[in-house]
Amino acid sequence: MTGNIIGSGIFVSPKGVLEASGSVGVALLVWLSTGLITMVGALCYAELGVTIPKSGGDYAYVKVVFGGLAGFLRLWIAVLVIYPTTQAVIALTFANYVLHPFFSPDLPPDIAIRILAALCLLILTFINCASVRWATRVQDLFTMGKLLALAVIIIMGIVQICKGEYYWLEVQNAFSNQRYPDIKLIALAFLQGSFAYSGWNFLNYVTEELKDPFRNLPRAIYISIPLVTFLYTFANIAYITAMSPQELLESNAVAVTFGEKVLGVMAWLMPISVALSTFGGVNGSLFTSSRLFFAGAREKHLPILVAMIHIDRRTPIPALLFTCLTSLLMLTTSDIYTLINYVGFVNYLFYGVAVAGLMVLRWKHPEIPRPIKISIVFPVTFVLFWAFLVIFSLISEPVVCGVGLAIMFTGVPVYFIGVYWENKPQSLENLMERMTELGQKLFMVVCPEGSPTPTSVEIKDKSKRAE
Repeated sequence: MTGNIIGSGIFVSPKGVLEASGSVGVALLVWLSTGLITMVGALCYAELGVTIPKSGGDYAYVKVVFGGLAGFLRLWIAVLVIYPTTQAVIALTFANYVLHPFFSPDLPPDIAIRILAALCLLILTFINCASVRWATRVQDLFTMGKLLALAVIIIMGIVQICKGEYYWLEVQNAFSNQRYPDIKLIALAFLQGSFAYSGWNFLNYVTEELKDPFRNLPRAIYISIPLVTFLYTFANIAYITAMSPQELLESNAVAVTFGEKVLGVMAWLMPISVALSTFGGVNGSLFTSSRLFFAGAREKHLPILVAMIHIDRRTPIPALLFTCLTSLLMLTTSDIYTLINYVGFVNYLFYGVAVAGLMVLRWKHPEIPRPIKISIVFPVTFVLFWAFLVIFSLISEPVVCGVGLAIMFTGVPVYFIGVYWENKPQSLENLMERMTELGQKLFMVVCPEGSPTPTSVEIKDKSKRAE
């Protein structure tokens, strides 16, 4: 779980958190508080995960508690916004860190960043389409990058403190130049920080595959989230031992600037480590997104084609190509911090709905067995925090948040036409079946075991193999 949480966020979010917080002291409090609220949310999800033991995470929970439309909207916004935007942000971070040393002290050209980010997405999509083994080997290899980068940052931060470089950590300096507290901007600081903690609910997407989830879910939460909170807070302390707040805000590659300040001739280590980390982060997101596609297709909320896998390679080619295309569309902007606000707002919107669903289940169905049952204080706290974040994010970034809501509500007519309307004309049913068959022939894919009713192409394929 720790590996799923730690990604590109700690190398890109510190600038956004500090900018919205207004001072070093408030920024560090935001990092600690975000870790705490993440722990609360994860405990709520642990109860949800064993009460509704279905893979698919909050999509499954929202669907069970609030019905098909609410679940579909969660799936719709995840497919169109959350996964593509997250992958675009990580790819842009990768491009920033790779290009920064070649253009320093100037910023890399915007077009160069976007081209390299697109190339990263295309290469990794090809790898994931070609072989599951290749994808897992890439993940194992590049996971070392994030651990190496964080270890170097924290160790060098300790060295800096031992040398007396802690001016911005003293209380009077940490809160100096603090503007009048703006609650709207604090909400944005939490959105920026929450992006770095994303991945905390990953195990809920694979609940059906977990061994002994009643025991292992809470254990993973109690170990992983405090550890990640510690690492993130100390990484930010390390950054500020080598850079002034102004220097940090002016840097588009915080870890690279940190390396240039403290590593001397070894400064090249930071961009390489972060590039490895973010490259692996994009690969991991592409690798896991197919699970959500499968869960949605199983519930007949997505076309069955997107949950199909290649006949021989066993890779989800249609899902990978779709998420790659939507991620490339997100690269029309290279403003990472706007994209983070975008995905953070939409994510927290449904995190809160899912946790509210926990309270609804407690009220309507107290008889349901709950192997994990947390204090009601936790969901109430999370929902109150959620309301604060959603309301003030809307006030502070009405356009960004409004676009996210608008995209979500475009799913309403799609749901009623594609899912709710069951007695479609036979001509439309035939057209959809022909399109599915065409897609199967084009990508050479069939339904995996455990998926919805197979189409005629899969039946024919199995018949040929039997012969």
